[in-house]
Amino acid sequence: MNSSVIIFPGSNCDRDIDVALKKFGFKNKMIWHDNVELPKSDLVVLPGGFSYGDYLRCGSMASKSKIINDIIKFANSGGLLLGICNGFQILTETELLPGVLLRNKLSEFICKNVFVKINNVENNYFKNIKKQILELHIAHNEGNFFCSNDQMKKIEDNNQIALLYCDKNGEINEKFNPNGSSKNIAGIFNQKKNILGMMPHPERMIDKCLSSDEGSIFFETLLNNFK
Repeated sequence: MNSSVIIFPGSNCDRDIDVALKKFGFKNKMIWHDNVELPKSDLVVLPGGFSYGDYLRCGSMASKSKIINDIIKFANSGGLLLGICNGFQILTETELLPGVLLRNKLSEFICKNVFVKINNVENNYFKNIKKQILELHIAHNEGNFFCSNDQMKKIEDNNQIALLYCDKNGEINEKFNPNGSSKNIAGIFNQKKNILGMMPHPERMIDKCLSSDEGSIFFETLLNNFK
């Protein structure tokens, strides 16, 4: 399966996701944001980092890059588009996903492991996944998902909530919410479920020797769902 990782000035998890994808069998290419066309891809990833230094709203400048027009065409045609952390922020700035990512509730950078519960498995990202609760890593200053009441109703009605912050047993409670995100949301889909934005970093959790291999479950499931 072919994948493409888009590199923006300030991306810092692009190599991590490249290693993760190749480890689990994807044929990955690294694509500079100034290109105007994507190569043939089954999956496109917008990685984490601080695109353009996040000097304006996070992801706002990246959303105007030349490659974005082709990414939008790719997503609108049904291609799988994954945005992780800053990539999630870019997806909201391009309006491919609803809502915005605000400053964390305590206005401080968060870097730690969290537990997330998979809320929807009827999609190519989580179908047949072996575990419903995963321990993954977060590292962000603006991960506080917010949207209007009307948007939230549509998100819930269309079952677009992908991941929820929880404890190790899957309990969803405000005290397990690291950043103040509305309804403990850690990731959302578009209506068609081919676009996923998520704040946790599965690519940082693919080897027990480094940290954990909980992220491996995500990538193995994703690849298997292509077969």
